[in-house]
Amino acid sequence: MMPDRKEFQGAWVVVTGGSRGIGRAIALDFASKGANVAIVYLDHRVQAQQVLNELKALEVEAEEHATDVKDFSAIQNLFADFTKRHGRIDALVNCAGINRDYTFTKLTVEQWHEVIDTNLTGAFNCSNCVWDQMKTQNYGRIVSISSVVGQAGNFGQTNYSASKAGLLGFTKSLAQEGARNNITVNAICPGFVDTGMVRGMPPDVLEKVIQKIPMHRLGQPEEIARAVTFLASPASGYITGQIIAVNGGFYM
Repeated sequence: MMPDRKEFQGAWVVVTGGSRGIGRAIALDFASKGANVAIVYLDHRVQAQQVLNELKALEVEAEEHATDVKDFSAIQNLFADFTKRHGRIDALVNCAGINRDYTFTKLTVEQWHEVIDTNLTGAFNCSNCVWDQMKTQNYGRIVSISSVVGQAGNFGQTNYSASKAGLLGFTKSLAQEGARNNITVNAICPGFVDTGMVRGMPPDVLEKVIQKIPMHRLGQPEEIARAVTFLASPASGYITGQIIAVNGGFYM
């Protein structure tokens, strides 16, 4: 079935972490359904340019912005300029995330803060900077990419787990505040998805993980993207404060 390009026609969507992996897939899925897309990234400029070209090939407006989500002032300036130029932001996807995996005894304070500041505070910064605009237009969609690790925990990932679990509480609380202005706030918890981060695991460890997944395979970025675009669509207006697991049955 071909996507309905009218679903997001004329809408503007911002995807953080949009230069690679799940973020790239999300950006492309929105564009395939008619949305104009801005991707925000920190590193990987070459990949970001490739995504930008892919988006424009889908005949939508597209932008890329090299901005650190940890930097509130930079994000504030980015969204202020964006709103001035385009007049609205219909959906925000908080997908920017990093991992610094160490057992707790080896984890440094710097590694703790680097992950928390990117994965959790970054989502706060971006959501904060679109909030007033969404309230003014009486419409908005915010979707944050959490993780199965935020639900179940994982060895050697106390910082990453904490950041992703924090997104769940953030989502549920913000959803209560946004409902009166037709702003929905939801989160996706991907399981183990075929991205560079997961493929960076030792092969023997990855194979053990796959064997624990009832579907016996990794998820694909596009499978996460389709869940995100559904939650960001006008059709999902009665869904808010929800945590949607897309994990092949790994955690139920």
